[in-house]
Amino acid sequence: MKIASSVLFFLFFLVIGTWFSTAQNNQLRSYTLKDGLPQSQVNAIVQDDLGYLWIGTQGGGIARFDGISFTVWNEKKGLSSNYIQALKFQENTLLVGTRQGLSIRSKNTFKNYKTPRVYDIEIVNDEILLATRKGIYKLNRTTDTIEKVACNSVLNSTQINDILFDGKTYWIASQRGLWRTNRLSTEVTFQKVFNSDFKSLVRYKNQVIAASFTDGVFSFQNNKPGFREVSEVRQINSIDLINGDELWINTTNAGIKRINLTENLAEKSIAKRNGLSVYNIRKAFKDRQDNVWIGSSGGGLFKYEKNNFKHYTKDNGLVANRIYALHHIDETLWISTAESGLTKIDSTGIQQVTETSNYLNKKVKTITNDNEGRIWAGTEGKGIYIYQKKMRDSIVYNSLLPDEETFEKRKVEDLYEAIITTDIGLPSDWISNIKIYGSQVWIATYADGIARFQYDHEKKRIYNLKTFGTEDGIKDLGIRDLARDETGRIWYSTSKGHLGYIKNDEVTHLTHKQVTGSEVTIGTIRFHNYDMYLGTFGKGIWFSTLSKDLKFEQLQGKKELYSDNIYQLIFDDNGDLWAGSERGVDQVTLDKKNEIQNVIHYGRNDGFLGIETCHNATTKDTKGNLWFGTIDGLTKYTASTSEQQSSKPQLHFEDIEVAYQSLDTIDLRDWTNSDKELQLSQDQNNMAFQFRSVDLDNPEAIVYRYKFDKEKWSPWTKESKITFGGLDYGDHTFLAQSRNKDWLESDPIGFKFHVIQPLYKKTWFRNLLWTILGLIVAYIIYNYIKRVKAKNRAIRERLQLENHLLSLEQKALRLQMNPHFIFNVLNGIKGMSRNDITKMDKTINTFAVLLRETLTNSRKDSISLDQEMKTLKNYIEVERLMASNDFTYKIHLNSDLDPEEVLIPPMLIQPFVENAIRHGIMPLQRLGELNITFKTDNHFLYATITDNGIGIQQSTQNKPKTDHQSMALQVTKERIESLVGKNTLRIEDLSKEESTGTRISFKIPLETEF
Repeated sequence: MKIASSVLFFLFFLVIGTWFSTAQNNQLRSYTLKDGLPQSQVNAIVQDDLGYLWIGTQGGGIARFDGISFTVWNEKKGLSSNYIQALKFQENTLLVGTRQGLSIRSKNTFKNYKTPRVYDIEIVNDEILLATRKGIYKLNRTTDTIEKVACNSVLNSTQINDILFDGKTYWIASQRGLWRTNRLSTEVTFQKVFNSDFKSLVRYKNQVIAASFTDGVFSFQNNKPGFREVSEVRQINSIDLINGDELWINTTNAGIKRINLTENLAEKSIAKRNGLSVYNIRKAFKDRQDNVWIGSSGGGLFKYEKNNFKHYTKDNGLVANRIYALHHIDETLWISTAESGLTKIDSTGIQQVTETSNYLNKKVKTITNDNEGRIWAGTEGKGIYIYQKKMRDSIVYNSLLPDEETFEKRKVEDLYEAIITTDIGLPSDWISNIKIYGSQVWIATYADGIARFQYDHEKKRIYNLKTFGTEDGIKDLGIRDLARDETGRIWYSTSKGHLGYIKNDEVTHLTHKQVTGSEVTIGTIRFHNYDMYLGTFGKGIWFSTLSKDLKFEQLQGKKELYSDNIYQLIFDDNGDLWAGSERGVDQVTLDKKNEIQNVIHYGRNDGFLGIETCHNATTKDTKGNLWFGTIDGLTKYTASTSEQQSSKPQLHFEDIEVAYQSLDTIDLRDWTNSDKELQLSQDQNNMAFQFRSVDLDNPEAIVYRYKFDKEKWSPWTKESKITFGGLDYGDHTFLAQSRNKDWLESDPIGFKFHVIQPLYKKTWFRNLLWTILGLIVAYIIYNYIKRVKAKNRAIRERLQLENHLLSLEQKALRLQMNPHFIFNVLNGIKGMSRNDITKMDKTINTFAVLLRETLTNSRKDSISLDQEMKTLKNYIEVERLMASNDFTYKIHLNSDLDPEEVLIPPMLIQPFVENAIRHGIMPLQRLGELNITFKTDNHFLYATITDNGIGIQQSTQNKPKTDHQSMALQVTKERIESLVGKNTLRIEDLSKEESTGTRISFKIPLETEF
């Protein structure tokens, strides 16, 4: 009997220990057909540069996973075969090895190449090599065809499972051995390294590690003979290098074996006890967020998470998954589930307390203990149940012999049970909360307020009962939680958002208007550092300092909670506040002012598998571990010493729609954040932008914002598709940005486009319309014009006569100017000294040339600018010959036009030049300077005459007061005004500035010979 008892005792703890270890190491999340995976056999896994996970299945095609859902491509969508063996990414292109050959996916379309079944794809120096059922093939990019790579006769006809190039040597794992060669050609030697059925190859530092299906795993070095046995594991499908130095050996019958290559030590295997549903594992792949994805044969896809959460469910020992209440005492966790009775977890594992099932066939919504270690359970409808079971030593006497008495010690169980209901004075059998402080028991009921009493465990009766209800000041009797603060006040919260406390049997009650302002249920009360925190069902978390004047504020800060439905609140040993909701739990870091500094969310993809938490089902054990009750099981959180560093999300355009049609004619990546601008017609002014950040860990936490043209950024939202309709014509820019759960923001992405102006708004079209309208109007009034033709003819003749008179007036003005000019020159020659006959002759000759030019030009309406400049030069030379003091001059033209093609009225500049010389430069006692400048634009000819003389003001003062006026200047002014209009001529006295002299400038309409 003793042996049998020992065996049973050992088996009991073995089973319990297995349950416990299973729960503690369950870090696998499975994805199966019900989650959208197209097939349960996963042969290949790869991740693209956008973060999507691609899964190749046996019979279901390929699936793209974004952390939430699977998108499937199969034969119906262009894939050559639904049976996938290998996947590889090269830039934006997915290479797919199938039963029928190679398929290349680019821009949602597939191009297929026929080969024997492909088992591996290797890219060497931008050359795509295929390990197939019959030898090695490659893709010839020049001819866009598949060619067989000629090797030796053995490799040409055997199944190639893997190819690896280590920089110098090609390693070939085949069904007929492991081979190596320096070049894939028949001209070189292929050396057989090991004779076995080799399945997979990886490179670790300077080693090549090869896995054989039947003989184990071996390490080879290229320049060294022989090999080293790494593992004796058999029936290997493949091997993968994870975390740099962990070799994951994927087997057909034992799950995954792991070896640390740095220390050459075996690590804990991953099998069914860790959560795998099958033992046949095909592939392991590590993503960029440090998760390892496991492809199985028959069990679908698994996500292996290194997190701090351990999950307990019905599968590993619990009676049921829905957890209603938790309580920790003396290294034991007590649990109430949806099934009857209590469950406890201690050092021996998970145990169902069978004795409690006899009475607790109702929901237990609260669990606590008294000073003697007795468990108190509050139920819905059956009052309070008290339970305790103790083991004690008992001495048993045995008197088989009359003169000899013997005894022995035996373990005896003492079971204590008690029931408190309305039958013995309890105000209600519906208990929502129990709190025990010393000998006083406080209970909260669902509809009958609060009661306080003491209990006699020997007589099993209550005494000193005191109830608190409406007559005591509690205005809402639906009590949801009880808690005691540091001053001894008993606080309560209600279903309608009321709050209050009891002290010295007096009730202080606060209505919802004094707390949150609305009738939302306050389900949880927590105290921390003399602050009160309230968890509400719909308005987040509220807090107030426990001062004389309570002032409640909603918890806010740099980040937001992931839900406003707060079912659980608990503080960890580091002072962080944990909030349970219907979406998981939030770890909230607060500063001294109770402002949120950081929020870390944990959901299903973070290891918190239960997701929706249950009201007030949370506790903390003596080691600081947090326990959360959920509708899908029990979750334990153990704080770690280091946290994984998060990286900012990567955002990309998934699709852009123009006029409700996908823009598939361009590569969106090439157009993102580039100077390219998409040209759209006037009827394509409806645009939709769909963008995405892929987060395999926390996809539900990604939020987005956008900006259009010069508008402000939009608020953060989960919406990832934005539509714009009726866009104005012109240039537009759309920007988008994403943010992950750690509030790290992506780099903005932008797209530029231009909506072409509508035809009816274009200038040439409007001009055409006006022209047509004018023609119509002209046609309408044509008959009227005919009737008044005589009158119009008379008006036209009168205008012609006026134009002719204006022309004669211009000529008359010139004729008035010329005699004045000749008179001035002759007076100058007369005043010259007769002793200098040579100078006088030169002056007369020059003047003769000038006079001939002047007389010739005076008969013309206009001359070329070149001729005018020559005439001015001759005139200035005459003036220099007659002058007593010499001076310099410059004539400059600033124009792209040829001066011979520009026309100007004759003798227009000469009077100003004459005035500058005689009245400005001549009185000087220094060298005089004269500058004449001409320039043109599209409409005018500009002339400027500048001298450094005494200035116009001084010159006017020096002139004798006579009736003689400068006729030439007055005439020239009138000529200019007749050409351009008044206020065109500008005469500036430069003596007011730093220099001296006079500047005369004007403009006339530009005329040319063409």
